[in-house]
Amino acid sequence: MAEEAAATIEDYDFSGTTAGASDVFPSEAGQIKKGGYIMIKGRPCKVVNVSTSKTGKHGHAKANFTAIDIFNGKKVEDVVPTTHTTYVPNVNRSEYQLLDIEDGFVSLLQEDGGTRDDLKLPDYPEGFDQEILKAYQDGKSLSVSVLSACGIDQIIAYKVGRRGKRGREDKGVPRRISSGQSADYWGCTEDVLEYCMLSTASGGLYGIVRVLRGQ
Repeated sequence: MAEEAAATIEDYDFSGTTAGASDVFPSEAGQIKKGGYIMIKGRPCKVVNVSTSKTGKHGHAKANFTAIDIFNGKKVEDVVPTTHTTYVPNVNRSEYQLLDIEDGFVSLLQEDGGTRDDLKLPDYPEGFDQEILKAYQDGKSLSVSVLSACGIDQIIAYKVGRRGKRGREDKGVPRRISSGQSADYWGCTEDVLEYCMLSTASGGLYGIVRVLRGQ
């Protein structure tokens, strides 16, 4: 089995984008559901709760959105009439093999054999950059997940592979943990429980958690 560590936003449901696709696309506010994406204050967010209310006898129905910024984990809210147009970000996730880290920048192997050298180590959550750096300096084989939306690219997770008995690398399988679920249930280390509690304390929504495979 592979060792794994990740900092991730729980329960992503990624939608792919094509080359040249717009950063956002229009959508009627009433069509955006929980688990979907929405732009709030110019930032790409994932909806964690949505309710509909009316204002006055002749008022229009309004959608009340509670969402989480997908890059910094901040909770945001917005109210939009259900028949009005709002915008949805195109969100994409890519996987790369980590080749090198130098001066805070990573070098990643692309599918075409080329390298990508424009990404920095992530500055959120706190300490995640040092966690990746330490794993790299320890000589571990790493692959990273890069989240892209609205011109922003950010490493949101990594996996550690190690050699099996026959010398083949086991890349492992990502896990997701919801706020409030016990570490024992998932067979994980106590570190997971710590981050689950942090996520719960942030509002009982979903948030950034760090996952370590149990021994």
